This record gives sequence, structure tokens and C-alpha cells, in this order.
Amino acid sequence: MQQMFNIIFTTSFAYSILRVSTPLILAGMAAVVSERAGVANIAIEGMMLISALTGVVISAVTQSCFAGVVAGAAGGMVVSLILAYFILQLKANNIMCGLAVNAIAKGGTVFALYLLTGSKGASTALNSLTVPKIDIPLIKDIPVLGEIISGQSVLTYTAILLVAVMHVFIFRTRTGIRISAVGENEKAVGSVGISVIRTRYTALLISGFFSGLAGVFLSMSYMSGFTANMTSGRGFIALAANSMGQNTPWGTLLAALIFGAADSAANYLQVLAVPAQFIQMIPYVTTILGITLYSVFKVRNEKKLKMKMLGVQQ
Repeated sequence: MQQMFNIIFTTSFAYSILRVSTPLILAGMAAVVSERAGVANIAIEGMMLISALTGVVISAVTQSCFAGVVAGAAGGMVVSLILAYFILQLKANNIMCGLAVNAIAKGGTVFALYLLTGSKGASTALNSLTVPKIDIPLIKDIPVLGEIISGQSVLTYTAILLVAVMHVFIFRTRTGIRISAVGENEKAVGSVGISVIRTRYTALLISGFFSGLAGVFLSMSYMSGFTANMTSGRGFIALAANSMGQNTPWGTLLAALIFGAADSAANYLQVLAVPAQFIQMIPYVTTILGITLYSVFKVRNEKKLKMKMLGVQQ
């Protein structure tokens, strides 16, 4: 037990929480904007995989980190456009479409990797680049805080900044308010001349952009290359974080940090004499417990609110 505490209560562990949470934060923002538009984007996992491979390949071909990041984000947006076409134009079931994208991405990225490198496991044959880490002036010299916050990937700082941007976008801009309105009552929005389909296309495009950035982070920052099925369920964990965060950017950020802490703990606790399978299941068990507790408290609050309303009516 003492050894576990010595591992967890360190600046390096806190540093790793931010690093591990970054793809969950970005994917969480993808879930926020699509859910607000009334479309559950189950395909986040698949978009992340496709974008992760796209970023690695383009950065290797162009020898430009920026080109790789842009291509990865664009890859997520292209997939989201295809998904939106099937859901919004052809009226296909969004859950089934999302699962189809995930299945295609899981096998398709391995097939594409094999065609490009001859390997079905990793992109080690490609001379891909990684997103640089930066030290923040002044903050890097602050004891403890500097060791945790400074020296992170550019995409980590970008993710936190984009959370603030998303908050303003959703609650302060016309487009963001329209997206939320469509999710709340699409018939009322349509009755005043606002295109529901166009609004949802916009939301899914933004969702694809965030999913793309999450995938790029995994292959160009978290790891220095693409490996088969490297998302490992992070897209679904992001959906859980969004649910716990009550469909808000800051709430989703907090939930993503909690899940990121569990994932980071699983990585650090591998040095203990504990079965590896038990350690590996920690992030997923935490996700299930988090959603369960959130659901229990939500039901209780709804019952209390209903009782109060009944009391007022009487």
C-alpha cells in the first residue's frame, strides 16, 4: 500500500494525468457538440483510428508535423461528413452507422497499414513526426506546478484552450445556440425557418474535427507512431465522460480528467505485484462505476424535483 501511495502522490503521476486525459478531452468535446445537436456520435472511436493513421502517413510523406495534424483533423471531418450523409439524408439509424464506422476503421486501418508498410501491427517503417512539447515561460520555474503543467504536448494545451472555446461557442454564439436548440426541439427550430439538417451537419463536422485531433494526439504525441486498435475504447470512454459532464464542456473536461487519472494509475501500478489483467481493467471499471453513480444521483434528484413540484401543485 505504501508503495502505491509513493507512486501516485508524485508530480510525474500528475503530469501523466494531463497527458493521458488529452485524447479523452478532445473526444469528449466531439461528443458534447454532437449530443447537443441530438445525434449520438458512436463513431468517435472509428474517427480517431482513421485520423491517427492519416496523421502519421501524411507527416511521414511531407515531413511536416503541422501537415500531419491538419490531415488527421481533416480525416475525421471527412468521415463525419459521410456519417452525416447516411444519418441525415438517408435516414439511417445513427447507432448502427456509428458501429459500422468503428468496425470499418478497426479493420481498414490495419489493411491500409499493411499496404503501406507490410506490417499489420505498427507503423515503425514510416519516418513519421511527433507533435513537439513546449516549456511554458515562468510557469516552468514554479516548484511542483511547473513540473506538472509545463513540458506537455502542444496538443494538450490546445485541448484545454478548445474547451474554453467550446463553452463560448455553445452558450454565446448563434450557431452554438441553434445546435442546442435543435437537440432540444427540432420541430420548434424548423418552424422558425432554421434548417435542422444543416445545423446537424455543422455539429457533426465539428465533432469530426475534435475526433480527428484526438486520434492525431494518440499517434503523434502519446505515441510516436500508429499501432493497430490504439484507441482502445477511448472513444466510448469519451461518451461516458460527456454523459457524466452533463453535456457541458467544463463538466466533460472534469470527467475526462477523472477517467484519465484511472488510466494513468493503471499504467503506473504495473510495477506492483498485481495481475496485469486486474491493472488493465481499472480505467474501464472506473468508467462503469462513474456512469452508475451518476445515473443513481440523477434519478434521485429527478425524484426529489418531481416530489417538490407535486407538493407545490397540491
